[in-house]
Amino acid sequence: MEKRVMTEGKRRKGLVAAAAVLGGVLVLSACGGDDGDSGDSGSDKGKGGKSQSQVDEAAAEDASDAHISITPKAGTTNAGINSDAKVTVRDGKLSEVTMVTAAGTQVPGAISADGTSWKPSGQLERSTVYKIKATAQDSEGRKATENTSFTTVSPGNSFIGTFTPEDGSTVGVGMPVSINFDKPVTNRKDVQSAITVTSSGGQQVVGHWFNANRLDFRPQEYWKAGSQVTMKMELDGVEASNGVKGVQDRTVSFKIGRSQVSTVDAKTKRMTVVRDGKTIKDIPISAGSPANPTYNGQMVISEKFKETRMNGATVGFTDGDGKGEYDIKDVPHAMRLSTSGTFIHGNYWGADGIFGAANTSHGCIGLNDAKGAGDPSQDGAWFYDQSILGDVVVMKNSPDKTIKPDNGLNGWNMSWDEWTAGSAV
Repeated sequence: MEKRVMTEGKRRKGLVAAAAVLGGVLVLSACGGDDGDSGDSGSDKGKGGKSQSQVDEAAAEDASDAHISITPKAGTTNAGINSDAKVTVRDGKLSEVTMVTAAGTQVPGAISADGTSWKPSGQLERSTVYKIKATAQDSEGRKATENTSFTTVSPGNSFIGTFTPEDGSTVGVGMPVSINFDKPVTNRKDVQSAITVTSSGGQQVVGHWFNANRLDFRPQEYWKAGSQVTMKMELDGVEASNGVKGVQDRTVSFKIGRSQVSTVDAKTKRMTVVRDGKTIKDIPISAGSPANPTYNGQMVISEKFKETRMNGATVGFTDGDGKGEYDIKDVPHAMRLSTSGTFIHGNYWGADGIFGAANTSHGCIGLNDAKGAGDPSQDGAWFYDQSILGDVVVMKNSPDKTIKPDNGLNGWNMSWDEWTAGSAV
């Protein structure tokens, strides 16, 4: 479900800031793919002929009463390293909390005796991206899940770059090397010259500055399947701006897995999954409604969540009381396609008949699925299990515009000439 608002002003409020998608993106998620255009809201049809808003409301009523809060807020880039990180819950008890670095290192922590709070056991590292996942249950045993990520504070006279993908990972052919610097870079040529990205496939790799804080690298075409990509950061002592010098000197290597590109057609309402040049599955889908269409273009999977919350309030899609027009705390098999809230995800609340027949969402791409994310026979579960970070989902024949290249890891929507023009080297 992805948000489309009725007016230009309301749509602009729907922007969700990128939260270091480089190590972990903000994940108080909602279907809101707003990056500047206006659109009108519309009603969707759900099960039993009910309007989508009625179905969403029913799903929300059946959701857990447990309300999880995590601090620091998602996207925080200067969190304290001693006492800022904390998880609390009201109207329920925490059942599990995990905190890891972007590299996957577990952070010890403990749930309080009464089950209402959690905090890490010791001091955090500076300039580190952390991810927290918390699960709680209400008095009736209904589960709620919350995910978030943040970056801890760095020394004032230095800068660092958080990046994706992670060292040693295997990713899809669409995954760029994307670096977010914690301070603006004015000496772009010096900084870019200190970073090299090479591929064993022999592809030329060029950097592109989206702004003073973000530098992405990609080849002209998708990475070659099975190739090895290496990034060398030799930023120690390199000056980003007057008096602000780098502290990183490291090498990161990751593997490109098989090639999987899935094409979604808003007109036929079907998705064709192609792996290594062969079609392996054709799946009925439900994309954004005419009032809330899905972006066109090439979109890269940047995050995967077996279950996550989608709340319209996080993208400005609210009712008269300021509450989210939808708030579903257990959306199954959700995979992020943009920082502004575009997901491809399972949908258990829509009637089976909408898939392949009607576009009903708020802009996300929905696949038939089961509540609880436990039925592997469902299309949503199958696609989730068959997908990895960096896989490409191409949307076509939607009445919306093409997604902006910096809205997620979606620089493939720029021509090669446009891409190379953004290089400082």
